[in-house]
Amino acid sequence: MATQTDLPISRLARVSPPLSGPPADADVSALRALQANGDHAGAVAGANRLLKAHPADRDLLLIAAHSLRIAKQTGAALATLERLAQHHPRFSQMFLERGLCHVALRDAPAATADLRTAVAINPALAMGWRMLDGLYRMAGDAAGADLAAKHCAHLASLPPPIVQAKVLYGDEEVDRAEMLIRRFLIEFGDHPEAMRLLAQIGHLRNVLDDAEVLYSGVLAMVPDHHEARQEYVQVLIARAKYLQARAELAPLLERDPANHGHRTQAATIQVGLGDFDGVIPLYRELLRETVGESLEARLHRADFNLWLGHALKTVGRTDEAIAAYMAATVDRPDFGDAWWSLANLKTYRFTPASIAVLRQQLGEPATGEIDQIHIAFALGKALEDNLDYAGSWAAYERGNAMHRAGNGYIPTAFETNTREQKRVCTASFFGERAGWGIEDPAPIFVLGLPRSGSTLIEQILASHSLVEGTQELPDIQRIVHELQGRELNFDEPRYPGVLLELDADAVRRFGEQYIADTMPNRVVGRPHFIDKMPNNFRHVGLIHLILPNARIIDARRGAMSCCFSNLKQLFAQGQEFTYGMEDIARYYRTYVELMDHWDTVLPGQVLRVQHEDVIDDLETSVRRILDFCGLPFEPACLEFHKTQRNVRTPSSEQVRQPIFRDGLDQWKNFSPWLGPLRDFLGPELVAE
Repeated sequence: MATQTDLPISRLARVSPPLSGPPADADVSALRALQANGDHAGAVAGANRLLKAHPADRDLLLIAAHSLRIAKQTGAALATLERLAQHHPRFSQMFLERGLCHVALRDAPAATADLRTAVAINPALAMGWRMLDGLYRMAGDAAGADLAAKHCAHLASLPPPIVQAKVLYGDEEVDRAEMLIRRFLIEFGDHPEAMRLLAQIGHLRNVLDDAEVLYSGVLAMVPDHHEARQEYVQVLIARAKYLQARAELAPLLERDPANHGHRTQAATIQVGLGDFDGVIPLYRELLRETVGESLEARLHRADFNLWLGHALKTVGRTDEAIAAYMAATVDRPDFGDAWWSLANLKTYRFTPASIAVLRQQLGEPATGEIDQIHIAFALGKALEDNLDYAGSWAAYERGNAMHRAGNGYIPTAFETNTREQKRVCTASFFGERAGWGIEDPAPIFVLGLPRSGSTLIEQILASHSLVEGTQELPDIQRIVHELQGRELNFDEPRYPGVLLELDADAVRRFGEQYIADTMPNRVVGRPHFIDKMPNNFRHVGLIHLILPNARIIDARRGAMSCCFSNLKQLFAQGQEFTYGMEDIARYYRTYVELMDHWDTVLPGQVLRVQHEDVIDDLETSVRRILDFCGLPFEPACLEFHKTQRNVRTPSSEQVRQPIFRDGLDQWKNFSPWLGPLRDFLGPELVAE
């Protein structure tokens, strides 16, 4: 049966790994069969036997606890659940089973607490809601009972496979949930809750285009599905479709204008659209409304202060940004993102007291891994500023190693892309397609590696009366993803080979798409605008094909200086090649190789600007950049640090100061530890 969800179903099937359970899967099924037949003693004995080989298996522990409770051995059941909690502290069905044990013991407060936690983690637990309904009514909590009853009724209205899949998803068994829900959709056709669950899985796995299609389908069927709409808005935000997200959010805000979740989404949309001055009062308002010393209130305040700090930093209100970041650390001392945000200002200097907190939180077992990574980089910056280079390097190295261990970076993918770009994008390729694309001269692309001086070039250009600075725009990447298609084959990628298949009309459509999609970022309306996405260097061929009159500037920085600056930088997202010396060296070498290729096949189309030259002779470099862009010289470009504009990158505070050389040789302070980086780069790229 064909349904509107056929495309997302097939996509997610390919993205998902095949199911492969633990060794005890068959035995677990047998134990559940014993429970279904009422043989709880047999189930407990079998579970205990298997636990000798699999002592942390959550299914075995849950089976044992459940059968012990049914057999009225409640104390033994609670002891088993304690073991389960040690290994799986966020397992919803552990809380459910524990709550049922407390019901058996007639301990209503403990039962209510555990059952509330269970359904908070996993709202699909019908038993949890049914028990809460009764407990709330016994306690005289009519509102709580009504809420529980509504959840019970909603789950009862759904086909059992959907409820089962929701339970699996709530307990992070995503593969099994996806398999079950796809089977349901294929057999029974469209169902809004099944489509919503598949969309949630798509969002979780970053298959955002399919998630968007699915949520759109859900809302076409059930326009007043408020939860699905809120999730849809989040997907649109993740896809940088801020205008559409704002339109979809409007009905939710109209219905519930005081809702913090909706207002937080509205703030995120404002940030995406560049309205930082407008979002600052909203964050302050949310902070004023978030009162109390509960854990939930403190966590919310920490987040709001972090986001407020980001907005204040972007508009140049640095002192206020520092105050906001520090307030976030007061509510949450282990908040790595807030500590790193202070360090990432580049101009902030940590006090001895703050450094002591950094050291303490980094050593706390309770500090989460992502917070440890942020704190390690912040400590590295703090110690570097204190001239403790050995301690600083140890902190940077720790942060890099932790991040690299989990980011899944595959260096060969980019090297394969470079080989393919050179194979496809030849001089004859461009010659045969001369005159294709659209003639719009508005875009100025500033590209290269991160930390290469691209923000300085952007600030210089944005100081010109005819040029608008925007941000690192995702629109070329979006076109690449569209061309790449749904099959992600790193060994034989579809893009850039697919460029050979495009005709003139398709190329023109992509050019028009880029101009249309970037228009919301051009709020001032100047004739030219800057796209500063650094990784666009990999797509110069595509850019020139669809936008032949665009200006392209390669921001280049010396190898050791650039690579070291990346090694000590923690990026908010992406740039996964920067967390290891071999990775960054290989990437730098690949970058140079590809830029040399563009110089050969597109002579004169890319202007290389060496960061060191800009520092040494600003005026000559500025005039050269403006000449290349066809812009008349304006003195304001030499006083770029006086230009008032929003700057989102890590260099935001640095480009608000006059030119200085301090950063060029910072890597030399760490020279004793950078020998492997020199070796990986090779003598032709390393200049002492």
